[in-house]
Amino acid sequence: MSTTFDDADLSFDDDDGDVVPSNDVAATREYYPINISSDAFWDQDAPVREKVYAQLRDTAPVTWQPALETTVVPDPDDPGFWAVVKHEHITEISQHNDVFVSSYGVFADMLPSMFLEMAMSFLAMDNPQHDKIRKLVSAAFTPKQIRKIENDIASRAHRIVSAVADRDEIDFVADIARHLPIEMYGDMFGIPEDRVVAVGHAADEITAWADPDLLAGRDAAEVQTEAALFIHDLAEELVADRRENPKNDLITNLVQAEVDGEKLTVFEIGAVMTLFSVAATDTTRHTTSFAVKALTDFPEQRAWLWEDFEGRINKSIEEFLRWGSVVLTFRRTAVAEYELGGQQILPGDKVVMMYGSGNWDTEVFDDPDTFDLQRSPNPHVVFGGGGVHYCLGNQLAKSMMRSLFRELHQQMPDFVAGEPKLMRTNFMRGVLEMPFYPHGRK
Repeated sequence: MSTTFDDADLSFDDDDGDVVPSNDVAATREYYPINISSDAFWDQDAPVREKVYAQLRDTAPVTWQPALETTVVPDPDDPGFWAVVKHEHITEISQHNDVFVSSYGVFADMLPSMFLEMAMSFLAMDNPQHDKIRKLVSAAFTPKQIRKIENDIASRAHRIVSAVADRDEIDFVADIARHLPIEMYGDMFGIPEDRVVAVGHAADEITAWADPDLLAGRDAAEVQTEAALFIHDLAEELVADRRENPKNDLITNLVQAEVDGEKLTVFEIGAVMTLFSVAATDTTRHTTSFAVKALTDFPEQRAWLWEDFEGRINKSIEEFLRWGSVVLTFRRTAVAEYELGGQQILPGDKVVMMYGSGNWDTEVFDDPDTFDLQRSPNPHVVFGGGGVHYCLGNQLAKSMMRSLFRELHQQMPDFVAGEPKLMRTNFMRGVLEMPFYPHGRK
């Protein structure tokens, strides 16, 4: 149940001068004894964090936590956030977009306002603006449209796997996983082939902000902003070209589209392009990497899938997604009073959804620690818990995984994946590199 707030409750501005709901209670709340805001907590991989999540799900599913220990844009006045770990509460937040909004930020971390404007597009919007922008790009991601490009996806997957099929050892991420998503992203947006690799690197930089190895001593805010600027500059070039030379791609559609009688600005198109540089590439790459590692670690599951690949791959992909749980967190801000998990959420409170925890909730998933390709039902929250922000590219991601694993099945069915080197961030569980033996270890 929620209670809306009036103008008297609006008390402070964010970096852009927008009025943000606030309350005086947050600064006086006691933090829960189990701290999941520390760098030490996020430096651990998912199985270790899950032990803490399991305890919270059983005893305190909605807890008040201090602000993250290390942030890109430190705020000494940040009172903290509500950590939400249960599947049912993640779904509840996701489906109450009138109470839990996105326009005040969607990350647990505090990121530069300039970067957020340049990179988040409709992901960080609320209705009605959200629906207007999302509808302009949604036509490219419908099941019907994905079916039209499946042959192209399959052809590219065949070429990518064939290129390394005769080698004894490769890096799975660099040599296989990263190629198909970035190529399809380049195709959809009409990016010249000689620029696609550079855009992929920029996407990597955008998600590097909390990993010390990826940053290598660089300033996180500068890295993010420079990467977004690179994609915006490319978008400006593409927009200018498509105005003179329309093509059958998403950039042309955005150039020609109108919202309430007005065309999108170059900046708005650049923000869409920047958002999808990550959303359409990184998540699929990492999910694929975790899946081949799981098929190595659970050979009986691989054998089951290989026995009837075409008949079993769709169900298997759902478990690939749950098992990887690549996106770790997203944030919302409450604009109304709301009771969640026995806690009173007040206007201005930040709530952070812990998707990995939701995908291991034993009230929803039997034996979640088991990689089970026959799991049914499998209502994971990898693409969100429903609501207006449900992942637009979910069908494209599944199509790419179908094609890629079909090629692995046909060309290197006995592959062995080694131990991955993981990203260390509070936003994305990613694989930086992973040794891979296409035909098993010699």
